[in-house]
Amino acid sequence: MSNSCDTTNTREKEGCGCMDVGTILDNTDNVATFSAVFASEAEATAKRDALEKKAQETASEPCKIETTLAPCDGGYKLDMSFAFAYQVETVIFQLALR
Repeated sequence: MSNSCDTTNTREKEGCGCMDVGTILDNTDNVATFSAVFASEAEATAKRDALEKKAQETASEPCKIETTLAPCDGGYKLDMSFAFAYQVETVIFQLALR
């Protein structure tokens, strides 16, 4: 019986959770973003602090973090950008947030 992960067809690799690291992780996409609206400024600040801590724990080198927190309709909007030194750290960070 043939295993679809053994082929070089990208679609089959995506279907079984396999990936060709050299093709997908080429270190060109090192930025992760986060955006959400919170009911209160305290909730938004708590989430910001938690995300900053998680990013710094994930990063092998200092992660550049840009944050915007502003009042909006329905609460407070938090926008964050995380620039990691390596794309693999970006992927690890994004997976940890799921």
